[in-house]
Amino acid sequence: MQSKARIAIFASGSGTNAEEIFKRFKDHPAIEVVLLLSNNPGAYALVRAKKFGVPSKTFTRQQWRETHDVLGWLREAAVTHIVLAGFLWLVPSYLVQAYPHRIINIHPALLPKYGGKGMYGANVHEAVKAARETETGITIHLVNERYDDGAILFQTSCAINPDDWAEKIEKLALEASSFVDVQVTKGLSLLTVRHYTKEVFEKLTEGKKILLRQQTPETIQLLLQ
Repeated sequence: MQSKARIAIFASGSGTNAEEIFKRFKDHPAIEVVLLLSNNPGAYALVRAKKFGVPSKTFTRQQWRETHDVLGWLREAAVTHIVLAGFLWLVPSYLVQAYPHRIINIHPALLPKYGGKGMYGANVHEAVKAARETETGITIHLVNERYDDGAILFQTSCAINPDDWAEKIEKLALEASSFVDVQVTKGLSLLTVRHYTKEVFEKLTEGKKILLRQQTPETIQLLLQ
């Protein structure tokens, strides 16, 4: 019997996406969130983790760049995969090498257009507004040693008005991020999609073998290979 995937979440701020992940995988048969790590001692994500009984730790820039403290904590918790959910620092090479193709980032915009250094939080949504875009969304991608540069796993978008305030664009992007969770483990992808359509279903399953499918009128969960 395959053991559970053990996820660590990295967050720098409020932890809205982190809480969605806590909720989605609470008592899940195949996935467990075992640790939340933050570079910000005042991050509300730490409060959310405590509410769900998820252990948490904070670290300094020196610990992140010059020591292997963080990697040690991950190994102590037997973490198998990492999700960056609103985490602002560049991931160092030693961590990418320790978790190859097992670090995923949730980026609050459509890549590659709105990514790179400095493209986080309100900066992203201000850039979308300044460009008078008619859509925004989220991108879930693998992480490498460069900002927002890894292979894209999934994107979902929603329409916006070019005259919308940046705060509204941020809200719409956040709503888009609740449509799908992706966890890649040992050649398998586990996806939970809400408000799905036939087109979304076909895009997600193209070229893949469906091992397990469970669905309701509003939600579908797929185990793909």
